[in-house]
Amino acid sequence: MRGVAKRGFVRPMPVANQPLQRRGETGLLSLYLPMSALDTVKALIPHRPPFLFVDEIVSETADGLVAKRTWRADESFYEGHYPNAPITPGVLLCEAVFQTGALFMARQAQAAGAAPGAGVPLLSKINDVRFRTPIYPGDTIVIEVKKKEVVAGFTMMAGNVKKADGTRVLTVDFTVAWKTPEGQVSASAAAQQAQQ
Repeated sequence: MRGVAKRGFVRPMPVANQPLQRRGETGLLSLYLPMSALDTVKALIPHRPPFLFVDEIVSETADGLVAKRTWRADESFYEGHYPNAPITPGVLLCEAVFQTGALFMARQAQAAGAAPGAGVPLLSKINDVRFRTPIYPGDTIVIEVKKKEVVAGFTMMAGNVKKADGTRVLTVDFTVAWKTPEGQVSASAAAQQAQQ
């Protein structure tokens, strides 16, 4: 089922001759389903806490997406990453960019008609990471990714992170492929197996 986001809600758009559905459920749904910003993120990519580093999608265009993340002081990695002077690990800041790229790829796949869960984003290359400013517990970051080029199934992107006040944190170029990993069963194959 496809949906149209409207002010934090998803309005279901049924496909012809199919009942209204929400992730495996059937039945009638109200015109608008409340959906939190985090639920929207979880519906698009397979990452889950404690390894989900995007809190919400802020905006999107045909060639990019902007997301946000607030780093909470109770996250376990701060216990060991400079105890008594915690700093957010750079690799996790990069991961937040890559997950934002995955959100962009998922939206692109949806726009092309792919079924939810029909594939996953796989990082294939990282270039030119530049760290400029550290991020501390409690900081909110704004993450932006832009599509640069698509070649042979690989999407090259540029990503950047800024603090909420606009201070530059990092830049990175990376490449992502949208794939169905070995062992993942597609929705249609799962339905066929269930009928047997």
